[in-house]
Amino acid sequence: MRRNNTEPLKAVIQRYLHAIGAKQKIKEIQLKNNWENLMGANIKEQTEYIFIKKGVFHVKITSSVVKHELSMMKSIIIQRMNNIAGETLINDIVFL
Repeated sequence: MRRNNTEPLKAVIQRYLHAIGAKQKIKEIQLKNNWENLMGANIKEQTEYIFIKKGVFHVKITSSVVKHELSMMKSIIIQRMNNIAGETLINDIVFL
């Protein structure tokens, strides 16, 4: 017997993630995982750790030269990250 009120599993999972507030956290994890794709392997090698807190992307960079170059590109990086997320998720970047 076939049910009339069926919906795809993907839609059910997305609705559930949105209801518990996990959708934004998943997007933050995707941004952290895409750091190498976004910035390249050389920047990834200079990165010690990344975390996101209250819309601010914190990145620990080992090289002061790379840190300075990235700080000059801050607005471009924020725009690219928000394009990947599909929404305004990152408001600022802090290079530590």
